[in-house]
Amino acid sequence: MADMMKVALSTQAAAAHWGEGAQLSFNGDEAQIHLGAAGQEKDVLRTVQRAARRLESSGIKRVTLAGEEWDLERRYAFAQGFYAAKGARELDFGQQSDADARELDALLKAARWVRDITNGSPEEIYPMSLAESALLLIRGLAGDQVTARITAGEALRESGHIGIWSVGRGSEREPVLLELDYNPTGDRHAPVVAALVGKGITFDSGGYSMKSSDNMLPMKSDMGGAAMVTGALALAISRGLNQRVKLILCCAENLVSGHAFKLGDILTYKNGISVEIQNTDAEGRLVLADGLMAASDSGAAYILDAATLTGAAKMALGRDYNAVFALDETEQQRALAAAKVENEQAWALPLEPWHASQLTSAFADLGNVASAEGTAGATTAAAFLSRFVRDEGKGWVHLDLAASYQKSGNDLWATGAKGHGLRTIARWLQEVTA
Repeated sequence: MADMMKVALSTQAAAAHWGEGAQLSFNGDEAQIHLGAAGQEKDVLRTVQRAARRLESSGIKRVTLAGEEWDLERRYAFAQGFYAAKGARELDFGQQSDADARELDALLKAARWVRDITNGSPEEIYPMSLAESALLLIRGLAGDQVTARITAGEALRESGHIGIWSVGRGSEREPVLLELDYNPTGDRHAPVVAALVGKGITFDSGGYSMKSSDNMLPMKSDMGGAAMVTGALALAISRGLNQRVKLILCCAENLVSGHAFKLGDILTYKNGISVEIQNTDAEGRLVLADGLMAASDSGAAYILDAATLTGAAKMALGRDYNAVFALDETEQQRALAAAKVENEQAWALPLEPWHASQLTSAFADLGNVASAEGTAGATTAAAFLSRFVRDEGKGWVHLDLAASYQKSGNDLWATGAKGHGLRTIARWLQEVTA
């Protein structure tokens, strides 16, 4: 095969010798992706991404997209499949309109940043480096329209951010809260329309409720929520976001040491709610509580938080759909509609005010996990978060990012971060600021 392989789309079936229903065939230096068996456009996009994954997995690293059948979504689907965490690849997208080229470039830059930083080793991506990388990304797009405050280490405890400080105090590398203010209006008194809050646990050992080695190995990805909301803000800015938005990242390492938080500890948050630590591996909700209160204090009319929060969401939905929770049905439907428009997968899971009553403690207002048999883990995690947003959850939506990371590669995705959810959040942000 030639060094630079051409890849074309075809509505014709592959020749018989490629096998019945074959979706990929080769002729010299050209590969053809056969779309004949695909029905709806979403099936076409899966076929394209699957073919790209097969080509990349076969050792083909240089590709040019040829022919008239390529559009923006198909090009992006191919790029999503034609990725791996290591090694270099070259992808020429062929002729496209200026508008499509700009949108594709914005999508690819945001998605690659999310994937690369999530895949980074925990030695390289730690709380302060994550916060600084996010700030550099947004400042690189918006310049002096961005201001930021970083609170770290003991200053977190002094400022009342007890969740981030407690989870991160077991590590020698200090926990960090990044509060980034994107304000393109030029008016420092402009209202904050929306706030994005991300879980940034750069490594999660589980603490004293320690994970097994197999479950701990991918836990460098536990900062995927922070990466996702940052990438989404970057994409929305590239698309012309012109309203004031806050980005709040809650960053810490959850490690074991003589200084680490323990089972039975009681944390009292700024809003007066006390929480008994019943499982140190349910730490994401503890840091997000601080972020959600900061978002509420900003006056933002709309708040979205994103987190790789629970294994229960993966059990419910697998690694194909992100879970959407809200007490405000309008926001839940807005997030689901955003996912559909952006060709991402999201699914609503139940959340009612009474779910918070399942987080019981004999010593505090809440336990950080539900102990009763038969409770829904992803739902009770969302219920915990709901206690830290104002107005009984009006304008708030929570994404449990079950689809954001692939523990091992499959026919669509390479091992590692996927960036799946990035477009949903960017579209949600565009809708609430329109």
